[in-house]
Amino acid sequence: MATPQCCQKPPSLDPVYGKGQVVEDFGGLKAYITGSPESKLAIVLISDIFGYEAPLLRNLADKVATSGFFVLVPDFFHGDPATPEILKNSSDEWLEKHGMAKGFEEAKPVIQALREKGFSAIGSAGFCWGGKVVVELAKYDYINAAVSLHPAPLTNDDIREVKCPISILGAEIDRSNSPEAIKQFAEILSTKPEVHSHVKIYPGTEHGWSVRYDVNDKQAVEKAEEAQKDMLDWLVKYVK
Repeated sequence: MATPQCCQKPPSLDPVYGKGQVVEDFGGLKAYITGSPESKLAIVLISDIFGYEAPLLRNLADKVATSGFFVLVPDFFHGDPATPEILKNSSDEWLEKHGMAKGFEEAKPVIQALREKGFSAIGSAGFCWGGKVVVELAKYDYINAAVSLHPAPLTNDDIREVKCPISILGAEIDRSNSPEAIKQFAEILSTKPEVHSHVKIYPGTEHGWSVRYDVNDKQAVEKAEEAQKDMLDWLVKYVK
């Protein structure tokens, strides 16, 4: 279930925004793609409930691409992202239709399509809804590295099952995963030396801060950019 924080600061969606392009079918999903298709390194960004047309998310995809990655942002909601109206009137129905388990299943053919196109290493970063999907992917051999930013609610068992290098970036104010929960995740990961991990809580931040912020608020931009840099540093380190 989405917490009230998941629904705050909805973006104004723009289907043509970004330096990249939209393709109709990539592993069964419409997707925004950016970066060089000649790269052998791919990153899949998995959105929050507001979907792949969010301009700040596409900005981030374009930024990640400048580090030499081919970046893919799939439309896991099939043209039906959450809106303030949906969240006010029918959030449970929307979440039932667009569950994170379904997102995990739909991510598999996307990653398979990347493998078939010759990408030798694949990482994934997800936000809120997508942060939970990324953790599911990290439990198997689908990706080489994972970053989960202010994820939807995770359990200790989720973290125990992670198999690939993972970075968990949490907010100080977050009803989905409190700082205490994030610290528990860090403790669990510390008992798994075979899994490289990084866990960080950002003071003064709220759920969603890394991709839903006021571009005119200097402090909010700085906090978002700090998390985005940490995300990219992790992906550069392990997706190679």
